[in-house]
Amino acid sequence: MSDLEKSLSFLSPELREKVMASSQVIDIPKDTEILREGQYVKVIPIVLEGLVKVFSNFNEKDLLLYYIQPNESCVMSFASSLKNDPSKVYAITEEDSKILLMPVDKVIKWIDQFPSINQLFYQQYNLRYSELLETINHVLFNKMDKRLYDFLLEKKKVTQQNPIKISHRQIANELGTAREVISRVMKKLENEGKIKQHSQNIEIY
Repeated sequence: MSDLEKSLSFLSPELREKVMASSQVIDIPKDTEILREGQYVKVIPIVLEGLVKVFSNFNEKDLLLYYIQPNESCVMSFASSLKNDPSKVYAITEEDSKILLMPVDKVIKWIDQFPSINQLFYQQYNLRYSELLETINHVLFNKMDKRLYDFLLEKKKVTQQNPIKISHRQIANELGTAREVISRVMKKLENEGKIKQHSQNIEIY
C-alpha cells in the first residue's frame, strides 16, 4: 500500500480509488498562501505532510483560527464549496507541505454515493468547533500572557520543534495584536521562567 493509500485508509477501497484517480497531489513550499479570503473554492485539501495554518481577518487584523495537520482537511473550505460562497478565511503553509487536492464537483457526488467520506468532515467539524470555542474564550477572557504562552505551547506541539523560530511580529500577526504588546509580554514570560529568548528563536519550558 502506498503512502497516499495509507493516508486515505479511512475511506472504502472503491472511494479511495476514485479519490486517487481524480485528485492531484502537490508539493507546496513553506509560507505559501494556498487559499485567499474571498476566493471561490474549487478544490478541497487534505494535508498529507507538513502543516497549514488558517486565518480570519477582521478590521484589518489577522487571527489564527487553527492548524491543519497531516490527514486533516479544512472544514471552512468544505463549507464554502458546498454553498459556492467565497471563502471567509485564508490559509498559509507553516512548513513545506504535500497536499491532496480533491475537486469540489467530485466531492459533492461522492458525498451522495459514499457516505464514508462524511467521516472525514464530521470529525473535522467537531475538532474545529472545539478549537474555535477555545480561541473565542482566549480572546474574550484570557489575559495576553496566557494567550501568548498557550500559543507558543501549541506551536511547539504542532511543529514538534523546541526552540521554535518565530519573530515577535509574526506572533503579533497570528494573535491579532501589536508587536510592541508581544515584546512586552514575552519579556514577562521570560522573567517568569516560562520561555527563553535567543537571537533567532524562542525556547519554551
